[in-house]
Amino acid sequence: MRSVRTRLRPRVDLFSPVALGDLSLANRVVMAPLTRLRASATGVPGELIAEHYRQRAGLGMIITEGTWPNPQSQGYPGQPGIVTDEQIAGWRAVADAVHERGGTIVMQLMHAGRVTHPDVIGGREAEAPSAIAIEGEVRTPSGKQPYPVPHALTGDELGRLRDEFVQAARNAIAAGLDGVELHGANGYLLHEFLSPASNERTDAYGGTPENRARFVVEVVTAVAEAIGAGRVGLRISPQHNIQGAFETDAADVLLTYGALLDQLRPLGLAYLSVLHAEPGGDLVQELRRRFGGPLVANSGFGTVTTREEAIGLIEEAHAEAVAVGRPVIANPDLVERWAGEHPENAPQPHLFYADGAEGYNDYPTLQQVG
Repeated sequence: MRSVRTRLRPRVDLFSPVALGDLSLANRVVMAPLTRLRASATGVPGELIAEHYRQRAGLGMIITEGTWPNPQSQGYPGQPGIVTDEQIAGWRAVADAVHERGGTIVMQLMHAGRVTHPDVIGGREAEAPSAIAIEGEVRTPSGKQPYPVPHALTGDELGRLRDEFVQAARNAIAAGLDGVELHGANGYLLHEFLSPASNERTDAYGGTPENRARFVVEVVTAVAEAIGAGRVGLRISPQHNIQGAFETDAADVLLTYGALLDQLRPLGLAYLSVLHAEPGGDLVQELRRRFGGPLVANSGFGTVTTREEAIGLIEEAHAEAVAVGRPVIANPDLVERWAGEHPENAPQPHLFYADGAEGYNDYPTLQQVG
């Protein structure tokens, strides 16, 4: 016979509420950070972006597209920032729109590192852990161009950069967002420090796994101290091997990310978001154990995260929440659709990075088609 305590325990499923640190989610479906490039030429999010996020406020939590903390960190034309008064005001309108519908929204702070070009960042040099260019081409206002050799950051510049992350986080909170997520994934600056392929430094920030993790630890710690750890998440993508941030040695991966999370564990961060093809696998679950806090699983960078997978990740206790990308792009009411097992709109990839509302704010809801 089951005890009264067992019988009264709330059911945990994809559609049940959950707390991630100080963040209260009505359900466990999270909008993954999705680059959409609809900001103004000066990085200001306007009404178009506010409407996009407002439509998706029914998700348990929205993580915004990557937003730059200094002008040198912008990766793409049309990407928003959180530096100027105009940008802060623009994000305040976004946060207000989401909150009016009862939603929760955090801002992803993203420094592109070497994944940019002087033509994107006003003639400035790209900056990175080491002066190593990525193979390939980058999208600029004048077309695709080869990635430049970046400027290797000095020790003094690392202190300046850490402070810029902190100020950006404070600006996000001042704009009314509920928290921030630091982007340590996908080959951008923080990930570039973690990867031995992009970090060839010989000082305290390079070489050993512990040293390569050092700058990420310093940035996350400083942001947590500034705005409260319960409002700070971190995104990582071990073994994703993208944009030159290669991590092909499994032992080194575990040593590097283990060192990172062992040092972050005492902070009590809101969550750790891990982008990996096998969220229920040994690596992700070991990192989750080392982190000691809520995990947001995200398996959908190369493949679409389905309803069945998301439900399974929660019911099998592999994560506390699931980040979803393309289905959220095409279905602003995705939680309602998944909860009722309704058909989904198909996304239109050719419009992902276009201008305007088409393929952005014009996907119909069930109410509109019913």
